[in-house]
Amino acid sequence: MNKTIEKIRDILNEKKAENIEVLDLRQKDYIVDYVVIATTLNSKHAFSLLNYLKTELKPDGEEFLRVDEDDDWTIIDLGDAFIHLMSEAHREKYNLEEFLEELKQSKE
Repeated sequence: MNKTIEKIRDILNEKKAENIEVLDLRQKDYIVDYVVIATTLNSKHAFSLLNYLKTELKPDGEEFLRVDEDDDWTIIDLGDAFIHLMSEAHREKYNLEEFLEELKQSKE
């Protein structure tokens, strides 16, 4: 697995994000190679996770192309990966894992 993705997973785990999932979509017809999904404890936790990711990844040359954030869902576009930091309620409601798993299955 990509070292950057491993580092992202490690940062999120260390900073108490929950239910971290990494989906490898390199062989699929999707706009990024990887999607990382994690549950946040609250909006302040999501904000701090974003800051930790920026602090830890930027020295490695990782560029944050776009960040969309609100109290329930933060989406980080790294070009070849998306990171979704979601409240538990939004994660259950939108169920991205199911959508992306179906995408993976339909392309195999």
